[in-house]
Amino acid sequence: MSREPNHQLAAVMAEAGASNKGLAKRVREVAQRHGEHLGTTHVAVQRWLDGSGIQRQTAAFVAEALSDKLRRRVTPQELGFPGAASAPAPAAVGMRYAGSPAETLNVLDGLTHQRPEDRPSDEHRLPDADVYSAALSWLVSRPDGLPTDAPATRRVGMRDVAAIRAAAGFFMQLDFQFGGGHAHKAFRHYFREDVLPLLGAGYRAKVGEALFQAASEMSQLLAWTAYDSGNHALAGRYMMSTLRLTQVVGDRMMGARILANMSHQANYLGQASRALMLARASVEGGKAGSTPRAMALFAAHEARALSTAQDHRGAARAMNEAERFFERAGSADDPEWLAYMDEAELIGEFCHCFRDLGQGAEAVRFAERAVGLTDPKYARTLGFCRMVLAQSQLLNGDLEAAVTTAGLAVEAGDALESARFQRYVGDFQRAVSAHGRHPAVQQFCRRVRDAMSRLDDE
Repeated sequence: MSREPNHQLAAVMAEAGASNKGLAKRVREVAQRHGEHLGTTHVAVQRWLDGSGIQRQTAAFVAEALSDKLRRRVTPQELGFPGAASAPAPAAVGMRYAGSPAETLNVLDGLTHQRPEDRPSDEHRLPDADVYSAALSWLVSRPDGLPTDAPATRRVGMRDVAAIRAAAGFFMQLDFQFGGGHAHKAFRHYFREDVLPLLGAGYRAKVGEALFQAASEMSQLLAWTAYDSGNHALAGRYMMSTLRLTQVVGDRMMGARILANMSHQANYLGQASRALMLARASVEGGKAGSTPRAMALFAAHEARALSTAQDHRGAARAMNEAERFFERAGSADDPEWLAYMDEAELIGEFCHCFRDLGQGAEAVRFAERAVGLTDPKYARTLGFCRMVLAQSQLLNGDLEAAVTTAGLAVEAGDALESARFQRYVGDFQRAVSAHGRHPAVQQFCRRVRDAMSRLDDE
């Protein structure tokens, strides 16, 4: 049976100036980078050019090899390998700091085929060495610069960037109001189909810089919603790739935010030393290009990590630093994604710190302020603050007030598809279990059961 030559592959190879032997070598190197061994030779490349079939994973490696050579994203479909589309990302993908922008985009494309519910929450955590290496690589990095040889088949303008940012604002509000699990599926589809393709299109330098910044905003939201859904492995891989994405145009403020998010996740998982390292990398790395409001956020995460580590003096210093930065928050123009970092958010971070430090009176005082200041549109944040207030009241020995406060949080937040909020509730239940015979505690436990059953039915 005669086969049709693969003219698409031939055209991209010609554009890249890649010979059969050169492409074969690059494919072997890409496979090795992903922990796979391929014996690809120039003979195999010629067979593909002649129209022979190719395995799905090998096609993805060929696309990545040519992406690296061209410094733009190339998909298997562009190479005449349509059957290779939508290959799920292997578990190892995204576990290391990518070597190039093209590799980063390919990893992100693969991650969008993963669902938060596909893997147990605490499986495949990032090894310390990879996290430390990523933080160091980002700290000492210089911008890659925008691709200059992208095909002009599609031109991107500021209108496209504005659309991405509008979508990011919409998805961020869904996340705040209903939890990370609510819109993750639609979000990752939008990112894969409407955002990633634009990064390989043509654009002016000013548009390209804004485009990559907007893409990073979207990518970090995917990381955050995966984290809030309880899949820490997937969230970690998104964060690692998003950190690398910020390096393309040297977006130090967003990169520092990603490190702060990684610190937040590590702190949530009880990994205090990792959380502290990442928070300090965020503070140091963000100094050169961040607004005072952003620096307040980064310093607050350092305070959170120090509180988990029970470093009272260090936590007090970091909280004071965050306050000093926040006092100057109005002195610079902030990006839209930072709008949530208001006084209520800062006070909310501090009430967590005092709770973790065991300072019950201060924890209650700050938690009450946080509850009073938090805009109801940030429903999940308000739920967290109420639960921290309940935990702080319990720390102060006020059982009935604690159970009443926690009951209000459950009643207001039982529709949140947030694994983190559910854990706050579960932690409180365990804390009051010693008082299981108390009528108020029994009533609270019934409320939780009813709320969880309603959530399961939705």
